[in-house]
Amino acid sequence: MKILDTRVYRGPNYWLYKPAINMTVDLEELEAYPTDVLGDFVDRLLALVPSLDDHHCSLGRPGGFVERLRNGTWLGHVMEHLALELQCLAGTYVTQGKTRGTGQEGQYFVIFQYGQEDVGIEAANLALRLIQFLLPAELPSAMPAAERANFDLVREKEDLARMAVRLAFGPSTASLVKAAEERGIPWLRLNQHSLVQFGHGKYQKRIQATITSQTSHIGVEVAQDKQLTNKLLEDAGLPVPRQRVVRSAEGAIEAARRLRYPLVVKPLDASHGRGISIGLTTEAEVEVAFAQAQEHRSYVIVEELVPGSDHRVLVINGEVVAVSERVPGHVVGDGQHTVAELVEIVNSDPRRGVGHENVLTRLEIDHQAERCMEKAGVTLETVLETGQLLYLRSTGNLSTGGTAIDRTDMIHYENAQIAIRAAKIVGLDVAGIDFIIPDISRPVSEVGGGIVEVNAAPGFRMHVAPSEGTPRDAAGPVIDMLFPAGTPSRIPLAALTGTNGKTTTARMTAHILKMAGYHVGMTSTDGIYIDGERVLRGDMTGPKSARMVLRDPTVDAAVLETARGGILREGLGYDEVDVGAILNISADHLGLRGIDTLEEMAKVKSLIIEVIKRDGWAVLNADDPLVVKMIKRTRAKPFYFSFDPANPLVREQVQNGGRAIVVEKGVNGDMVTLYDKGRHIPLLWTHLIPATLEGRAKFNVANAMAAAAMAYSLGISIENIRQGLRTFTTSFYQTPGRLNVFDEHPFRVILDYGHNPAAVGNLVDVVRQLPREGKAICVISVPGDRREVDAREIGRLLGSGVFDQIIIKEDTSLRGRKEGEMPGYIREGLLEVGFAESNIQYHRQEREAIALALDSAQRGDLLMIFADEPTDAWKQIIYWRKPRDAQNKVGGVI
Repeated sequence: MKILDTRVYRGPNYWLYKPAINMTVDLEELEAYPTDVLGDFVDRLLALVPSLDDHHCSLGRPGGFVERLRNGTWLGHVMEHLALELQCLAGTYVTQGKTRGTGQEGQYFVIFQYGQEDVGIEAANLALRLIQFLLPAELPSAMPAAERANFDLVREKEDLARMAVRLAFGPSTASLVKAAEERGIPWLRLNQHSLVQFGHGKYQKRIQATITSQTSHIGVEVAQDKQLTNKLLEDAGLPVPRQRVVRSAEGAIEAARRLRYPLVVKPLDASHGRGISIGLTTEAEVEVAFAQAQEHRSYVIVEELVPGSDHRVLVINGEVVAVSERVPGHVVGDGQHTVAELVEIVNSDPRRGVGHENVLTRLEIDHQAERCMEKAGVTLETVLETGQLLYLRSTGNLSTGGTAIDRTDMIHYENAQIAIRAAKIVGLDVAGIDFIIPDISRPVSEVGGGIVEVNAAPGFRMHVAPSEGTPRDAAGPVIDMLFPAGTPSRIPLAALTGTNGKTTTARMTAHILKMAGYHVGMTSTDGIYIDGERVLRGDMTGPKSARMVLRDPTVDAAVLETARGGILREGLGYDEVDVGAILNISADHLGLRGIDTLEEMAKVKSLIIEVIKRDGWAVLNADDPLVVKMIKRTRAKPFYFSFDPANPLVREQVQNGGRAIVVEKGVNGDMVTLYDKGRHIPLLWTHLIPATLEGRAKFNVANAMAAAAMAYSLGISIENIRQGLRTFTTSFYQTPGRLNVFDEHPFRVILDYGHNPAAVGNLVDVVRQLPREGKAICVISVPGDRREVDAREIGRLLGSGVFDQIIIKEDTSLRGRKEGEMPGYIREGLLEVGFAESNIQYHRQEREAIALALDSAQRGDLLMIFADEPTDAWKQIIYWRKPRDAQNKVGGVI
């Protein structure tokens, strides 16, 4: 049993709407060994992972999976459930998965949801090792004896949990992400730490922990300088302790003489309680404390101790959102256990972890703890009396083992106003005010106290998960500050897919939006475009490219061409769209990645309309039966386009007041017409759309209808749609490799990237309609990853009486085929329909084949070139000159 392939879907995908991992697993000999014939396998598995008993599986009830185990299920299915459960045991709650056969005997797609990508993959690897550990030793897939002896599931699970903690968001960031999700605001993680983007395009905001994109840099700098903070607050009349900044032990002692004991010594700009000593009463203690503080910063503060309890007041956008009393890390005696044992007992609390990873932090026995024990006159071996409290820290920082008690409802109005003023004076939108006061419910002017620090990027965990009291929503106010009510977080977003016409339709739609004033981000098979400028070259129709556009801060609308390959490879790069379009479904890329039929391809592509918003629009080709069936897979409203106004589906749609766009016959030609809420809106004559070659290129008429429907669904006016279609051409510079026409030679040349039967058939139809005085010559190839039946069909289409000469070439990459193999299938198709063999030629290189076509063309001829490398081909076409005799070459024989 082994893993053959791993694919990570980072968004909605063919299998699940949630991020998922798909592992292709080969059971090898275990295909013959379902769980009910593996002896005590099930009992041993449940003994090691008893929580599997909670899994419902397909039976839909707790214990359902165990029932499947006992009745017999295959080990790929077991691996799926283990991958999910091991993630849950590591602290990442995931529930969805499925296992499906690949079509190859003994091989399965094992699909399961994940929270953290690396954790999900490692959980699946551990699941496989656990299965191998439990297999009977005589089976080839069983774990080797030496490895079996060292396999420790408990240790492996602990390692996985540590990995999950290390990669997961901290409590503060996690709470902000959750608050954004609750408000329907999309987010993107920008690194492996806490940098997160909320919103898309120009509406985006960022956070890093609790620093926001609106946080003042100067405010952060001021907060980090404890002396400057103290001075600014003092100058504003706020209660703060007296302090001095020193750089030497002698200076610290001198400062202590000028101040009143007890004292606090701390680094000038450290955080999380690092290097701080409290309650110092002698010069000797000050000297020791200075040395500890200077380990963190050369400048050290000596400050008068403010009597009272330590409170953290969280101020967000000028409002007090939460208040916590912080209690220093401590143990409570029970008359039986030593201090060391009590620390172990406290640290066994599952809520405690390392640093900020959990709700609470583990207690540590370090210098601070030793000084606290020395002051209390105890050691690690002391048995404390029942109820005796021993503080192991002088500060209440949660990061050093402190606990938090919610006091939000107790803070006095005067104290709250002082905290708000302090945040404003320092200049922070999100601030943690460290307020020392005997009683937070009484005004500081009566009971004394003061502000000892103002913190930028304050942690939220003490507020969202206090040790005692009511949890507070600290994150919601931050998100509401970044996105006030009525403020958009999403840009208008259109996605489209289909077999043919995707790039042209995407470009048409983007052009219409640009004409309407939008700064458009677009993905396509030839690159990423921002406001019409290509910023990245290549096939950019996958999820990574979509995320690039959504991260661009200048984009205020996006048009995302989404291809089959990207969906199957990584899923979608977005969670929902305003409008999704399915242009058509025909034979292309079949037999790849488990997609063998048109129906399966339709299911892949239907994912686009499955993620449309509930109030969005699904633009569907009403003339394509496979597309029409997809309406059942979307919650969006349908918007049909069709060449046939009498199409029953369209007629019903129009009669019910729905939206449709059709081609209607008129006196002056064919009119693209829009219907909406019973209104009949003539849009544009097809012959006035340049991309249609005066209406002859019917496929571009269909693309224009789809583009108009998408633009209309995004709220673009009729006039802007008209103007966009009127000014969109198929020049190479606007749509490279899509019906590019060159008329500056004595003959006409058409360049296109078409590479499947439907696309070739469309171009054959165009050539048939175009007037010409001479021959029609075609240069053609078929990618090596297409089916033989598709190559033959292309041959039959080309040999149907339109072309006089066919030059067959190889694709740039053979994609696993032998040289001459795919051209041979095209040739077979040509001969099947009676095309003369003498008019078929072959060239290995695309450049040679194009050169032959150009060189042999005469005045009035028409050349149709299907190019694998459109840019190189276009340059060759436009720079062609009449060749010398030596350049004429005779084609080879297939």
